[in-house]
Amino acid sequence: MTDPPGSPGPVPTTSGQTTGDETAEPRARTPWTAQIITLFPEAFPGTLGLSLTGRALAEGLWTMRTIPLRQFGTGRHRNVDDTPTGGGAGMVLRPDVMAAALREAEAATPGLPVIYLSPRGAPLTQATARRLAAGPGVTLISGRFEGVDQRVLDAFEVTEISIGDYVLTGGEIAAQVLIDATVRLIPRVLGNRESLAEESFSDGLLEHPQYTKPAVWEGRATPDVLLSGNHAAIAQWREKQAQCLTKQRRPDLWRAWTGRKAAMDPTKDRQLSGALDQARDRRAHRKDHSDEPDRAD
Repeated sequence: MTDPPGSPGPVPTTSGQTTGDETAEPRARTPWTAQIITLFPEAFPGTLGLSLTGRALAEGLWTMRTIPLRQFGTGRHRNVDDTPTGGGAGMVLRPDVMAAALREAEAATPGLPVIYLSPRGAPLTQATARRLAAGPGVTLISGRFEGVDQRVLDAFEVTEISIGDYVLTGGEIAAQVLIDATVRLIPRVLGNRESLAEESFSDGLLEHPQYTKPAVWEGRATPDVLLSGNHAAIAQWREKQAQCLTKQRRPDLWRAWTGRKAAMDPTKDRQLSGALDQARDRRAHRKDHSDEPDRAD
């Protein structure tokens, strides 16, 4: 289908990546694709068209396509919703309307996972973003009103993801959050790949504090260790700061991180192995003694 005016379609590749040129260098991968089913296609690309994600979009490292839900509506007014069955406030997006949009998305780009941005979904995490970035793309449902009829979510095996424990007026902002978190992990989108390894959640911890020039600002000094030139000491300080911040602000992440570290601790593995060996030796010793014949008085 053709996107309506003002709705961004797939971005063409740059001149060095055009098809039909036998001398052109082949692309390493098909551009990551985001399809968004929405009542407000004009909301995209929004901030995704700016800075690094916008440049990557223009360069064809990823593509975006909006699917206006309204055009699949029913009746003269193209209604997309109806009252909740069983009563209640608000309106619910109809299953037949959403199914038509999902079939359009599947026909355009087959095989993409379908995600519904919903406050009852599983939390969006860095691990989820990495997994999505490694795939071909995603089809996103931007909900409105009281949500989407459950039957269409079940029929299309839709995954629900939440960006936080709060409610928005619609899923467009949430869709942009998920896309931004994912696109920045695509190769060549960020100029410095090392920054991905050092930022929050990359190792399960929050990121350490950052400082820049001037060394002293309004009486507040940069920590001396960062000015020392001792890279080992700097790395140790940053690791300690990351641990302290995570423990204070995100005890859930801290518990998960310490649990993983304990599971991977070779010292504890050796201690456990040694304890098991000792227990096995004691059992064998008791068995040997129990097998000895009784001595005569």
